Amino acid sequence: MNKIAVLIPCYNEEKTIAKVISDAKSALPESIIYVYDNNSTDQTVIIAEESGAIVRHEYTQGKGNVIRRMFREIDAQCYIIVDGDDTYPMEFAPEMVDKVLYHNADMVIGDRLSSTYFEENKRPFHNIGNSLVKASINHLFDCNVTDIMTGFRAFSYGFVKTFPVLSKGFEIETEMTIHAVYNHIQIDNVIVKYRDRPEGSISKLNTYSDGFKVIVTIFHLYRNYKPLGFFGVLSIFLAVVATLFFIPVLIDFGQTGLVARFPTLIMCGFILMAAIQSLFAGLILSNMAAKDRRDFEYHFAQLQKQAMLHETTSGPSESVDNFPE
Repeated sequence: MNKIAVLIPCYNEEKTIAKVISDAKSALPESIIYVYDNNSTDQTVIIAEESGAIVRHEYTQGKGNVIRRMFREIDAQCYIIVDGDDTYPMEFAPEMVDKVLYHNADMVIGDRLSSTYFEENKRPFHNIGNSLVKASINHLFDCNVTDIMTGFRAFSYGFVKTFPVLSKGFEIETEMTIHAVYNHIQIDNVIVKYRDRPEGSISKLNTYSDGFKVIVTIFHLYRNYKPLGFFGVLSIFLAVVATLFFIPVLIDFGQTGLVARFPTLIMCGFILMAAIQSLFAGLILSNMAAKDRRDFEYHFAQLQKQAMLHETTSGPSESVDNFPE
């Protein structure tokens, strides 16, 4: 098991990857640096190998797919994930590692939004999108995470091996954050500087399509993690609709003693039944989610013990795994 693994997901980053690797070596000289290439068509792989990184490949396109591969293959006491576009200064990495190794943090967020992000980022819709996602998650999950979409994070072994990677693309950061918040995993924050991409380096993030995917991900995760809240709101909405349609029928009945709108009355009955079903679905799924939480806590504790046992028996000298390059 590595002590510190620096994981760099890459797709066509030939202009910046050498500097990112060099900075990682300087900031964390005891780390093992892995570059995971995601079907680059430029010289990214060659430059990464020449720079001394271990290069591996994920052939299914998408950042989420790359991170899934990384988390499956690499064992380490502490993981640093950083984008290969040289937008995050690696000088902040030692502080993030310290919080994981010596202060029990399971996820450390490299917080750009409290620093230079809004001055450096030249894409206004990205700025708006980051703020919107941050506000939505903090409101829906009753938390106070400072930067949801950052690509600069540190993780513990326990988090990496219990995190179910479901996303395929850039919505992976949102999924990581919500998973940590929901399971009450210790999240620490390090304010980091941010610098925009150098000239000639092109962002792979599509503001509109990827932004829509992030919103859909928040919707799905809220439904899965907070089913009583989701289906409770749906139940109230359906009950209000049924009541609004029923009021004219009730007024007519009070005035004439007759039901003149049987189709409306029948529709109200079905909508009210749907509201009741939605409420009970939320209650049932909420109990299932509570069981999943208990199972997660058990497996998380087992993995933490496994990591501590490995550290005491093997020591930090065994720093290179045996996975074929």
